[in-house]
Amino acid sequence: MIDPHAYNITVRRGEFEGDVCFEARVKELPDLAEYGDTFEEAYALAIDAIETTAEVFTEKDKPMPVPQEVADDYSGRVTLRLPKSLHRALAESAEDEGVSLNQHLVNVLAYYSGFAAGAVRISQPSEWKTVTGTAAGKTSLHPNVQLVYSADLNQSVEWQKTG
Repeated sequence: MIDPHAYNITVRRGEFEGDVCFEARVKELPDLAEYGDTFEEAYALAIDAIETTAEVFTEKDKPMPVPQEVADDYSGRVTLRLPKSLHRALAESAEDEGVSLNQHLVNVLAYYSGFAAGAVRISQPSEWKTVTGTAAGKTSLHPNVQLVYSADLNQSVEWQKTG
């Protein structure tokens, strides 16, 4: 039997089809989406949907996608070779923003990957962090869930399962 809690579940608050509610998605089952009035309800519905999906897959003799493991083995370090003209343009842009080239590249990559939309702004646009546990008065009842939210985008409150 599968452990539905081992799957990567993301729950976020948003407006869906005109209603403000919580949407739960399962990374390993991209077509699965559950909606609830609370974080807990959406999460519980996702767990139930994973169990139901596993039962259906078993009945149809199809393999159930396995939970993806959390990748804690990333160092956060990347070596990147750039054309000199791009290097110059990025360095000048970083200088204009008053940040290091490294921080500027992190900001650009975060923006284009959508990561920055779920981060908390500290004091400057270039300083982002992820808040785990309790933030903005929200507390996770699940130890493997992480709260990610944006102070700038008040509509975005997101809980991500971390393990």
